[in-house]
Amino acid sequence: MAKERIAHPALGNREADVMGVLWTLGSGTVTEVRDELPVPLAYTTVLTILRNLEQKGVVARAEDGRAHRYTPRLAEQAARREAVGRLVDTLFKGSPEELLVHLVQDKVLSTKDLKRIRRALRFQQGETPKRSR
Repeated sequence: MAKERIAHPALGNREADVMGVLWTLGSGTVTEVRDELPVPLAYTTVLTILRNLEQKGVVARAEDGRAHRYTPRLAEQAARREAVGRLVDTLFKGSPEELLVHLVQDKVLSTKDLKRIRRALRFQQGETPKRSR
């Protein structure tokens, strides 16, 4: 039985980039966010993205001198949960197992990744985690 998810607004790629910066910084002005982005974007583009995120309710804006400071209202974990859920629903027919099988078959996961997954599964089942070597 799948967990019921609380729907959050979908984030586009650039919105996710901006949110990633805000989650890392805790908050930021347009200039601070722009300076930390992995791709160069115009000031006005970053401002537009932040305004869109504010309209969606995922960031809050407060005056900070002559600038505005933006703070995430959406937790990173909640955004991940929603994005992965959407991916599973859309591309893997609602089956998280199919996603995992895909990652294993495409050799996306390293041996280290698989060991970490095994530990997480054992922990979820109530076993005492063993120390990794």
